Parts: sequence; C-alpha cells; structure tokens
Amino acid sequence: MVNYHRFNQSRKASEFINKDDESQNHVMDCSNSVCYKRNRPTLLSFLFLITFLSFCYVLAPLFIGSSFSLFLLYSNGTEDVTDVNVIVPLCSSVSRGTICCDRSGYRSDICVMKGDIRTNPSSSSIFLYNSRITNNFSRTFDARKSEKNKQLQHEKIKPYTRKWETSVMNTIHELNLISKSVVNFDTTHDCDVKHDVPAVFFSNGGYTGNVYHEFNDGIIPLYITSQHFNKKVVFVILEYHNWWFMKYRDILSHLSDFPTIDFTRDNKTHCFPEAIIGLRIHNELAIDPSLMEGNKSIVDFRNILDKAYRPRIRGRIENEAQENLRENQLKKLKLVILSRSGSRAITNENLLMKMAENIGFQIKVLRPESKTELAKIYRILIKSDVMIGVHGAAMTHFLFLKPGSVFIQVVPIGTTWAAETYYGEPSKKLGLKYIGYEIEVSESSLYEKYDKNDPILIDPESINKKGWEYTKKIYLNSQNVTLDLGRFRKRLLQAYEYKMSKSNINVKHKPHL
Repeated sequence: MVNYHRFNQSRKASEFINKDDESQNHVMDCSNSVCYKRNRPTLLSFLFLITFLSFCYVLAPLFIGSSFSLFLLYSNGTEDVTDVNVIVPLCSSVSRGTICCDRSGYRSDICVMKGDIRTNPSSSSIFLYNSRITNNFSRTFDARKSEKNKQLQHEKIKPYTRKWETSVMNTIHELNLISKSVVNFDTTHDCDVKHDVPAVFFSNGGYTGNVYHEFNDGIIPLYITSQHFNKKVVFVILEYHNWWFMKYRDILSHLSDFPTIDFTRDNKTHCFPEAIIGLRIHNELAIDPSLMEGNKSIVDFRNILDKAYRPRIRGRIENEAQENLRENQLKKLKLVILSRSGSRAITNENLLMKMAENIGFQIKVLRPESKTELAKIYRILIKSDVMIGVHGAAMTHFLFLKPGSVFIQVVPIGTTWAAETYYGEPSKKLGLKYIGYEIEVSESSLYEKYDKNDPILIDPESINKKGWEYTKKIYLNSQNVTLDLGRFRKRLLQAYEYKMSKSNINVKHKPHL
C-alpha cells in the first residue's frame, strides 16, 4: 500500500544546512572579510594576505574539525561536470581517508567513505582507518594505544529512503560510520574478505513487502546510486530478506557482478576501498536525467528490466506465437485487467470484460500477489497493448509495459492526487499513454454508506488532511468501485483508437461505436 505524502520537491539544499554548518559558514565569512578592504593593498600586504588565508585553510580542520574542510569542498551543493546538463550531488567524490555525509535531501541521507574501509556488524559499524607512520620509538605503550584508538569522525545514518517519515525510520537499523587513526604497526583490524570494488549499503526494512515500495524506495534508488559503477560494486544489505533477493535477483544480476552480503548475519570483516551508505532517490517511480551520469532516465532503468526478464520468457513467447499461428487466430489488441479482491475491487468486472471484448480487445485478467513471480507478470504485460487497474500498489507494474502502450488507471474517491503523483506522471515519463478515470461519487461503494452531504463524499481533501490513517481506513481499505460502463466505454474506445493509430497490424475487427 502506498503511503501518501506531500512536500515541496524543489527544496534547496541550503534549507537543510545544520547548525554546525551555519557556524562554520560564519567563520568562513569572517575570515573572508579581510579580503574586502576599501584601500588597495600594497604588493607586500597582498602577499601577506594570501599567505595568511592559505594557512587558515590548511590549519582550520585541526581546530574546528574534519567536517570543516568538507564543508568548504561541498558548500555549493552542486557542481558542473563535463556534461553541463548534469548536476553533481553533494559527496559525489571524496578524498581518500574521509567521510562525507550529504544530509540536505528530504528523502534520504547519503554518506560516502573512501580509503581503508572495514565492516563490524557486531557494533553496527563501518570503520575507516587512517594509517599514520611514525619513527618515534620512544612512545610509551599507553601513548601508542591512545594514538591507535583516536577517533577522527563519527557519523550515524539510517540507510533508507523515507527519511521524512519518522514512524518507519524508527524501525530502521542505524549504522555508525567511524574514522579512526591507527599507527603503522597495528594489525588488530585485519580483513576476512578483501574486495577490490566499492560497496553500497542499504536497508531492506520499512515498507519492503509492498511492490510499490520495493521499486520506489529500493530497486530504482539502487539503480540510481550504483549504475555508474557498471556492475563493479557489492551490495551490502541491512534487514536482509531472502525472499526479496529471490524475487529481485534477475534485476540485481544486471546491477552487480558480485554476491550480495547480509550485513547483520555475516560476521566476517569485509574490506572495501570505497563505500556509499544510503540510496539516492529522485521522485515517485522516476529518475531525473539531470542528476544522472550520461543523463540516464526511467527508460534506461526499464531497459534493465528487459535485460533481466526477456531471456527467461523468450522461449514461452515463441511457443505461444507458434500456437497462435497454428490456430490461425484473428489478431486483436491485448488488454490486461489487473484485478483486485477485497478493497478497491471492480464489482462489475465481468461486464467490463464483455464490453472490452465487444470493442475488439483480447482480454487477460491478472491477479498479482506478493509471491507472484515477476517474470510471469512481465511476460503478460510486455505482450499487452492496454493495462487497466484500480489505483493501488499493483499499478507499479506499468513499468513492465512497452513504451507506447496505454495505461488506464481507475481513480477512486479520495485518491486523485496520489493516483496522478505516484502512477500517472511517472507512466508518462516512461512513454506510456496515460488515461485517468476518476469515478463519480455514485460509482463508489461509499455512496451507500454515508449521507450524500458527508465530507467523505463531497470533500475528500478535507478528510485526507486529517492524516494518512483516515485516508487508509476510508478510501483505501473500505471502498469498492462499480464502473459506469457508459462513461468508461469512452476511455476504452480512446485507448483502442490510439493503439490502432500507432499500430501497423491489420486488424479486421472494428469496434462497435
């Protein structure tokens, strides 16, 4: 079930600068104020000024903290790269031996570590060791121990992409990211497994178990975060679920060449040269090309789905095509109905099917469940021309439709904003023809339960403002749909005529107008 939220997507990173950053900015401004003297400095004064500022820049981290130098490097929020159309996020690259955390995002925090990185599941920690070579053999044992255990930086992060949602974030495993200084003779942190490629750490907690959240909060952000590694990356998962891995292994195999690691249950010390903790997320089931290397988009992600599932279903598709030829069936446009049971079901689904058949569609009813193999759903939808379904998590499967297909979403009372935001707009970006069908009050089962002037019927927005629990209880869990077939027929005809205008198939069957 989609958990609805509203927020200003255009928030600037500067709105989220923490107090420490603000104080550092103030210090920086004070030091810079020396530069703005009204009188033109002499050459000697100018040289003195440059020298002074250089020392300030080099020595400031020693007095203010390691985060100060990172603030100087990343205070602009974004920077241009060779492709001027790509915006480089904070902490996209860091110096060896440093930890950089970007906490400016509304949806997720991202931390990047580079250098001698070692996992320690027992303490929920990832250590970054900075070796320091010393020739001073007169150090005492206590001095050596103090030097060895010196902590340079400590960050905490919950690597899940619903940062704003406190209730679910309270259930997410928190990681400690610790930078430590060690002397050259220390060997207490040897590696059990040494990797030559970076790692991406993320959580499979939260709303994992719901297909919308699995794609929106997990799989798509994982693609966004890791695709630039060209599969040379290891995925380290917190709150690991074996069923999740089995469900998405076909996709994961096209994002990484290496086995996934269960962070909590794997007690080995894994060592990496670089690590990203947390996933970058752009929008609902969407990818912003301006934030991607190579301007990749949701279409590129969908190509990954093709690569993942087409090899598995190619034989079945070829066999079905041969059967169709043997039976000499008349070619028709294929329409798939994603059927629901329980809440938000179409109560007159059988009449809908008969009407669609009369128009000229070949009908397939699909009832996806949490355990339904994704390859099976993909095989059905990749061959379809039109998909119909009532607003809900199952609409996420529009990702399996071919670009140019038609997606008709039935929108129950109280779900207009969510239906457009979570599925309508994203489907258009994928290249689908989107048709939203907002039901009339009389088409809702709520019409028989409440007074005709009840705000639940005439002002759903006022109910949604009361909170998610009201939306869930009333509009999502207690509402079914009885379609006005006269109204809905117009949407089917629109879909049929659109596909026929784009198709080179000579279909003899014409719709009854």
